[in-house]
Formats: sequence, structure tokens, C-alpha cells
Amino acid sequence: MGQLVAIVGRPNVGKSTLFNRLTGSRTAIVDPTAGTTRDRQYGKVDWGGREFSIVDTGGWVVNSEDIFEGEINKQVHLAIEQADVILFVVDAMNGVTDLDDSVAQILRRSKKPVILVANKVDGNDWLYNVPEFYSLGLGDPYPVSAINGYGTGDLLDEIVKDLPKEDDETAGLDDIPKFAIVGRPNAGKSSLINAFIGEDRHIVTDIAGTTRDSIYTRYNKFDFDFYLVDTAGIRKKAKVNEDIEYYSVIRSIRAIEASDVCILMIDATRGIEAQDVNIFSLIQRNKKGLVVVINKWDIAEDKSQTAITHFENAIRQRFAPFTDFPIVFASALTKQRIFKVLETAVKVYEARRRTIPTSQLNTYMQEVISAYPPPSNKGKFIKIKYVTMLKGAQIPTFIFFCNLPQWVKEPYRRYLENKIREKWDFHGTPINIFMREK
Repeated sequence: MGQLVAIVGRPNVGKSTLFNRLTGSRTAIVDPTAGTTRDRQYGKVDWGGREFSIVDTGGWVVNSEDIFEGEINKQVHLAIEQADVILFVVDAMNGVTDLDDSVAQILRRSKKPVILVANKVDGNDWLYNVPEFYSLGLGDPYPVSAINGYGTGDLLDEIVKDLPKEDDETAGLDDIPKFAIVGRPNAGKSSLINAFIGEDRHIVTDIAGTTRDSIYTRYNKFDFDFYLVDTAGIRKKAKVNEDIEYYSVIRSIRAIEASDVCILMIDATRGIEAQDVNIFSLIQRNKKGLVVVINKWDIAEDKSQTAITHFENAIRQRFAPFTDFPIVFASALTKQRIFKVLETAVKVYEARRRTIPTSQLNTYMQEVISAYPPPSNKGKFIKIKYVTMLKGAQIPTFIFFCNLPQWVKEPYRRYLENKIREKWDFHGTPINIFMREK
């Protein structure tokens, strides 16, 4: 399971630029909220064979400097509560500010590893400003330039060194499905959890996780047997007045990474929103199975088949190109179709673990390829010799061996994936398609 690194710091110190540098992307997720513009960014980093999640928020735009400082402090408290490692970003060009001191006071009292990052060292002259940050009492500042990449390799080495050991925290949990219920605030996650585990006599074990604070609640009634992946944030309110959207993102990362299948809750009374798409992207990046639950269907204004079809089409359109996942219309409050949710999640888990014999796979796929061979490129013809399914992979993974793998483009990979899905049931789980030279 991955681990979480949080970026904190005052505005305009280059947090988003550093995020883009570490993740190798230029993607920012924008969430407009009542006159406030914030970039909510989260992604994956792979360095030296270690993979971890990284989360950041953009600068806050508020009218009062006191509120400004208070909101930043909330983010720091959340990072301390949820993250494994904290990156405290400061500006080497401007030196130490009062706001830096305020954040440093909070971080010094924490027991989490804190890496002090002196950003904007865009030339050798700015290195002379870096020692000033020793006054923050957080150890050696790492001079970096997020904009040109200077020092980021050493920074990543330090992050990986400070991450907790990759213990198998699910050891002893048996080979039982692990389901996570995720979604934006007020979508009905707690109500669904209560509907599942409302009777204490049916809860066999609550197994606390490691530093990641995941909790596994075993549910075994009505012929179901699975672990419900929960986090401390679901079971108790945060002790700070957190920004609820930011907190939901961090909490979702925790639950998603610990699970096999994610049950994504969407509020039927509000429709699909940007935060739903953001959490879906987290599920996709972590390559987890997916069941979408339209909650509060009992109070929806229009429950006709036309409305159901319209809702399903809107969801698949927003989540494209991955559209092969089940959608269940339910009500956690009235327990309408909640067992259908469980049955569907189990089916997705089974699809995730499905294996296809090599002989069957080749017989079918050779017919598919003959019917529509890969397009030629610059007069060169691609010949796919055979295909096999990789054993022990996290998700169903198919390796196609051919003479010119570099010329097989994404549209043809999607064609192969669609044909595989037509023949075998991989409903709800992502699929990997790789081309290798024969």
C-alpha cells in the first residue's frame, strides 16, 4: 500500500510547482468555492522503487490576514494528523516570515517527520539565504528549485528515507476482500457504514492499521465476508475545524490505498460534481475496483427509468474513458438496495482476481486481431504474435508480444481492452495492456 506525503507552507512559496516537479505532471484540479479559488492537487510519485501519494493545496484567497493564517494552520494540523511525511516549503528569496514561524511552531510539536524545503534557489546566489531557515528549528533545509529541478533528487531521497517501512499491514487479515466507502462530504458514507455494521453482534473484529490509521472492520453476515476499510476520520470528527473538502481528499487517499474495491458514494439530490470526479481519479490512479452508488435515491424528485438512464449516462460521460463499472441506485437511510451494493462489490472483487488461460486468450485474441489488425505506420506492419495474462498482478494485466510495440497507439490498445471486456467479465476493474517486443 502507498504512503502519504503532504506539502504545507504559506502561499506563493512554490508548493504547486514543487508538486508538479515531483509528480512529473502539469495537472491542477480546480475547485471553485464561494469566491475562493483553490488548486487541489494529489498524485503519485515513484522514486527508487518506492511509491507514495502526495497531496497539496493551492494558496488561499481571503480578505482577512488573521483568517488567512488560521486557514493555513488548519492545513498544517490536518497534515500532521494524516500524513506520513510533511514537506514544509519556504521561500529562499524572501527569507523567514512571521507566517513561516507560525507554521514551524506547529510542526515542531508534532511527531511526524518534517522536511524543510527551501524553494526558489534558482541560482547559486540564493544559496547564501538558505542558512537563515535553521532558525525555524526543523533541521537542515533542503535547497531546491522546483521550477528547474535543482535539488529535487536529493529531496526525494530524503522523503523515501523518512517514509515508514512498508510493513504488510494486511497480514493476518486472510484472503478476504477489502472494501472502502469513499465520496465527498455529506454523500451518505457514514449512513451506509452504519447500515452495514449497525448491529454490533455481527462485527467480528476491528483491526487497527499501522501509522496509516486504517481500520479493518470484518463484516460476516447474510453470506457476506469482507473487511470494511475505514479510517479514523470516518469514525470520529477531527479535533480541528478543518477545511472539509481538503480533509475528505486526504481521508479518501487513505481508504482507497488500503482497499481492493472502492464504493464511491454520489448524492442523488446534488448530482455528479467536481469532487466526485476528483475522488474517481484517485481510485483510477491507485488501480482499484469501482462500484458507484447513487445514494439518497429515496428522496430523488424523479425516479423514472428515464431519469436513471440519464444519471448513468452523465456519470459515465464524466468518468470516461473508463466506463465499464456498475452503478447502483440505493438509499443508506432506508437500506434500499444496500445488499445489492455488497453483492456488486463482491463481483467486482472476483473480476479483479479473474485469470484467463493462455490458450483461450490466444484463440480469441488472434481472431480479434485478424479482424482488425493494428494500423501500419510509415509502411511498417505490426504483427502481434501472442498474448498472455500476467500472474500475480495487482489488476488484470495482459502482455501482447509483437515486432514493433512502439508503434501500437492508444486507440488500438483501447480496442483490445474493449474486446477483452466483451468476452470476459472484468466489470468494475481497470485493465492493463502492455506491448512487448518478441
